[in-house]
Amino acid sequence: MIGLKVKRAFDLVVALVLLALAGPFLLLVALAIRLDSPGPALFRQARLGLGGRVFSIFKFRTMRAGGDAGSLVTHRDDPRITRVGRLLRATRLDELPQLLNVVRGEMSLVGPRPLLPEYLPYYAPGDRRRMDVPPGMTGWQQVNGAARHTWRERIALDLHYVDHRTFLLDLRILLRTVRVVLRADTVYAPDGSQTSGVPDGAPRDGGRP
Repeated sequence: MIGLKVKRAFDLVVALVLLALAGPFLLLVALAIRLDSPGPALFRQARLGLGGRVFSIFKFRTMRAGGDAGSLVTHRDDPRITRVGRLLRATRLDELPQLLNVVRGEMSLVGPRPLLPEYLPYYAPGDRRRMDVPPGMTGWQQVNGAARHTWRERIALDLHYVDHRTFLLDLRILLRTVRVVLRADTVYAPDGSQTSGVPDGAPRDGGRP
């Protein structure tokens, strides 16, 4: 098992270096978002962190203003998604602002993706173990075709990581994440939808800007 202190030190160093290197690019992305559609460049949303603590996750906005009032399920041709937002989603660049969450100690580079607090009632017994480790920008689920899996399969992949996490596994996931992004592996399910990890039986109103 990888110690949380070692993991935190690695996360902090890498996140700070990436922010320093990517800073100008992130500013250009923010400018492109503002020019493409009215509204802020960044989007914040409550998510569950380590031990179930609630924090605000940062993302680049990919939907038009007010788009989060619609369905949680988005599609490849969803009219709520902006032109810049479509590109950001396809390349997963909308997640880059979460480096700020990593620096703040709310997230890790690698771990189960943080979910909405509203989904807690839909967790099966044992599912909360996915919050025994810090949530990540990427994870075992994301490098194993998360979009193709059901909610239960996604949880199983997260719990596999919780039970088998090591420093080498984290490095392996980071390298595989680069390959997934470069290959532009789809973030959508075979039917063209993207549910953002909605639990079975949970309402799907509200969106993912």
